[in-house]
Amino acid sequence: MVKTLQKAIAEVVSLPDADQEEIGRKLLSHVEKLRRLRADIDAGIRSLDEGQGKAIDIEQFIEKMNRDDGRS
Repeated sequence: MVKTLQKAIAEVVSLPDADQEEIGRKLLSHVEKLRRLRADIDAGIRSLDEGQGKAIDIEQFIEKMNRDDGRS
């Protein structure tokens, strides 16, 4: 375990049980999101390696993402 995580856990242990539970749930949720993201990235890389990728207009893509996100 890395030092930062060890230090964080040592600090959390000193908190009340309810706070420890909340932090634990949030940490587990974050770890699961990271695992799903990593799996999605790996799947994307595999599809590119298999030649399934296609060129896109990056400016158009960014505009669409911003529009869909309500930024424009």
